[in-house]
Amino acid sequence: MRLLLDSFSRALAYCLYPRVIVLSLLPLALMAALATALGYFYWTPAVDWMRSTLDAWPLLSTIWGWMHIPGTGTVNDALARALVLLASMPLIVLLCLMLVSGFMAPALTTLVAERRFPALQKKGGSFWRSIAHALGVTVLAGLALVLSMPLWLVPPLVLVLPPLIWGWLTYRVMSFDALGDHATQEERQAILRAHRWPLLGIGIVCGYLGAAPSIVWASGLLFVAAFFVLVPIAIWIYMLVFAFSALWFAHYCLDALTRLRAQRALEQAPAPQLADATDNPQAATATQWGAP
Repeated sequence: MRLLLDSFSRALAYCLYPRVIVLSLLPLALMAALATALGYFYWTPAVDWMRSTLDAWPLLSTIWGWMHIPGTGTVNDALARALVLLASMPLIVLLCLMLVSGFMAPALTTLVAERRFPALQKKGGSFWRSIAHALGVTVLAGLALVLSMPLWLVPPLVLVLPPLIWGWLTYRVMSFDALGDHATQEERQAILRAHRWPLLGIGIVCGYLGAAPSIVWASGLLFVAAFFVLVPIAIWIYMLVFAFSALWFAHYCLDALTRLRAQRALEQAPAPQLADATDNPQAATATQWGAP
């Protein structure tokens, strides 16, 4: 429990570091640059294509006729712009989050290692192994979510099963990334086996914290009215939660790895009596037979 609380408090403190704040704001800058570039080159063709698609849809013409709305061209133009915006924004946000998250967790783990564990020796694996592991557990978590969906109809389970699955996914991915550069495969398996439940608890807590941006998404008409303000706020909150999660796992896992290596070093060190016996065989023989 002390290790859990200590890593939690340190992760909170590290969230105030300038490097962490800059990393949390990086997706916003990347999203703005990407949206500007895509809008400059593809906005007009995308709106024209969407407007032509709406004009060719007989159902909309029937609806405008029933509602007796004049100037349907203006309505279709506004609707086309809104649909292009709504379709492109999630893709831009997802792409930016994936790009930043791909190197944010390793950067935060490096920050923790440099500032708190500078003497910790690196014995980790490759980058592609980490990617393969993340993809594998993500597929398993996705299958678990799909198979558990019928149980979501039971009111208590809908609040329990998804956080458990996402918590397990977070625990498996982030603990692997936190130990990826420093621990061997055997050390990683030993830590995950010895600290399975605390790490799963961290993953579940981080899974619930990851639902914080959904409060912004679920604000209804307020979200639509302040779309360009609330979207950056939601993304920034999500990245702060992601940074805190990565820092929490990094502090816990690297501390656990340091303790594991210290314990094994003590177990492998020769006992003082055996060392003296090796250096002085006559004294060891006398001690064995009870000689003064």
